[in-house]
Amino acid sequence: MKKLLALSLTSALLLGVSMPAHAETITSDQIEWGHLNPLRGDASPRAGKLWGDRTKDEASGFLVKFEEGFSSPPHIHNITYRGVVIKGHLHNDDPKAENMWLPAGSFWVQPAGEAHITAAKDQENMAYIEIDSGPYLVQPTDMAFDNGERPINVDQSNLIWLDASDIEWIDETSKAQRAFLWGNTSPSELNGNLIKLPADFKGSLENQGDIFHAVIISGSAAYQDQGEVVNLEAGTYFGADETDKHQISTEDETIIYIRTNNKFNIYTNRR
Repeated sequence: MKKLLALSLTSALLLGVSMPAHAETITSDQIEWGHLNPLRGDASPRAGKLWGDRTKDEASGFLVKFEEGFSSPPHIHNITYRGVVIKGHLHNDDPKAENMWLPAGSFWVQPAGEAHITAAKDQENMAYIEIDSGPYLVQPTDMAFDNGERPINVDQSNLIWLDASDIEWIDETSKAQRAFLWGNTSPSELNGNLIKLPADFKGSLENQGDIFHAVIISGSAAYQDQGEVVNLEAGTYFGADETDKHQISTEDETIIYIRTNNKFNIYTNRR
C-alpha cells in the first residue's frame, strides 16, 4: 500500500497534478498509553497521545485515564491546560474545595501555577487534555504562582448551545449545534468549541484556518478520507492542517471538540 501511495504521489508530481491532503485519524487501538506523571509510576493516571508532544515546547492534545477513586496530591502545573470530560466524573479544584463532580461533556481550565487536586469517582474516567505550549509538568505546591488567570469549571448542563438561527456558519438543514468554549473566531486566532451533530447526520465540517484538531467526546462518527471510511468512537481523533473539508456521518447524536484558528462551517450533503 505504501508503494502504491508513493507511486501515485510521484506520478501526480510529474504530471503537475495536485494531490488532496490526507487527514490524520487515530482510533482507539492506535493510541499509545503511558504514565501522565512518570515520577509517580503506577500511581499516576495514564496518558494517551492524540496530537503534538506534551514533553516538548509545543501545543498538544492527549487523553488521560483515571482509576476509580483516584485523588491526586495537591500540586501545580507549569502551564495552563484545558480539559473536556469524556467518561465518568472528574473533580478539579482547590485542595480545600468540596467535590464538584463534572460529568461527561463538561469543560474546565486549570491555570498555570495554581494549586489544585484532581479526583475521579466512576469505574471508567477519561478526559481530553490540551495545552498551548509545553512541556507539561507536575510540580509541588511550594512552587505555586499567580499568572493572572482564574480556573473555570463548566458542567455540561450549563453549556450554551447555538444553532443555525444564531450562527451563519451552520447549515440549517444540518440541525447541528455549537457551544463556544474559549478564544475567538477571528482569522489566525485560536479557539475551542463543542459541536453537537444529530443522529443520521451526513455532511462536512469545512475549516477556514490552517489548524484543525477534533476529538470525539460522545457518540461516534464515520470519517471519510478519499474513499476510506474510519469509524471513530469517544476518545478518538481526526484532524489535518492542510485539509479544509472533513466528511463525516453519524448514527447517533455525537459531540465533538474542535480546536482551530478561524471559523468553520457545518454543512449537510444536500446542499
